[in-house]
Amino acid sequence: MSATTSLWGGRFQGGLHPIFEELNQSLPFDRRMIHEDLAGSAAWAQALGRAGVLESTEVLEIETALSDIGATVRAGTSGIEESKAEDVHSFVEGELVARIGPLGKKLHTGRSRNDQVATDLKLHLRGVIANLVSGITALQGALVELADKYASAALPGFTHLQRAQPITFGHQCLAYVEMLGRDAARLGSLEERMDTCPLGSGALAGTAFAVGRQAIAESLGFAGPARNSLDAVSDRDHALELAFACTCTMLHLSRLAEDWIFLGSQEAGLLTFGDTVSTGSSLMPQKRNPDALELLRGKVGRVQGSLTTLVTVMKGLPLAYNKDMQEDKEALFEAVDTTAVCLQVAALVAQDVTLDVERAAAANAAGFLDATDLADLLTDRGVPFRDAHDRVGEAVGAAIEAGTTLAGLPESARNAILPELSDVDLEDALSVSKILDRRDVIGGTAPSRVRAEVQLWKERLEVKP
Repeated sequence: MSATTSLWGGRFQGGLHPIFEELNQSLPFDRRMIHEDLAGSAAWAQALGRAGVLESTEVLEIETALSDIGATVRAGTSGIEESKAEDVHSFVEGELVARIGPLGKKLHTGRSRNDQVATDLKLHLRGVIANLVSGITALQGALVELADKYASAALPGFTHLQRAQPITFGHQCLAYVEMLGRDAARLGSLEERMDTCPLGSGALAGTAFAVGRQAIAESLGFAGPARNSLDAVSDRDHALELAFACTCTMLHLSRLAEDWIFLGSQEAGLLTFGDTVSTGSSLMPQKRNPDALELLRGKVGRVQGSLTTLVTVMKGLPLAYNKDMQEDKEALFEAVDTTAVCLQVAALVAQDVTLDVERAAAANAAGFLDATDLADLLTDRGVPFRDAHDRVGEAVGAAIEAGTTLAGLPESARNAILPELSDVDLEDALSVSKILDRRDVIGGTAPSRVRAEVQLWKERLEVKP
């Protein structure tokens, strides 16, 4: 685009150098905000009408032209993909002038691209947030169904990647449902904080026309106008928060991926993933790789990188707008696009994963996962827990030496270490089902609790918009 066809000509005599022109152009990535730019432009036309800058017939003519531009975009005939316009705002103004002539040039009265882009971005992020929340909800639903299906299916739980205590697979699935619930809530609270309208802030000092900023805000669905023009045009907290929210969501998907990759490995052999989300090897015919999960685990780096980019761009910027801030959209859009597709893929994995229930239950037999419950049994008989802990540790050593389980301790060792439990059937008391059933507290892994939480989550997810 030459200086004479840009939005900022006048004092400039020559055109941009082609290399800088390419660097300066943002249309390839900000064109996704065109419908928001059209909506903001229509609201501004109405505001200029209220201010007496435009006649009512002029407002109508501008609105009609803007609507026509939107129709061509929806039809794929706008030519925006091939346009050499500097940005989406330049494209819209150029199309407007092409349709209605000099009247199109009046629309920018009292408005700056600074408050224009700030408004466009906030409007656009509403849809982005709604899409992300929808993706989170769909994944939660798939995990809740898994939790329902495997509410009583036992498998080892781990700390430090060491076998710790029996849990149910349903309980593990619900752990990720909780994480995702926080992710959705984080997005919701972000939307509340960005619910102020920058339009009417001008370049940095506010507009000189009585446009009625409260009316502008209401017409665009905002709670009210931004209260400080300097802050309004330079605020990108919502971009930073959204990138952080995406990073948190991706971290949760990455942790889920790591858990399931391990459980699906041949060494664990507990999970099998469907053909729709698994791949093979170009060399080894027998391979079945969890590539979908590995990509979820890997993609978090891309999203975290976008957050780092945004933080670095905004660090130390003086008030008000600076061209550095053009870098916000590429990084942010990359983060939200990656997160959105990863949520979809994670839901596909969850919808097509199978647990080997028998093998998972049998896996609880190794590693003395019943040690804590044995200590609890001693505590029930009046032994202080610290003493019980030490004695069970001694019992584990004796069981290892004897090559048996805690329930199968030789009578001599049992009488010496656990005399208080001489009348207890340890095979029964330390069975996986009894261990799970004892955790019948809020947040516990007992099958009854898992089913109760499943029901609660089904109710919550049903009421989401």
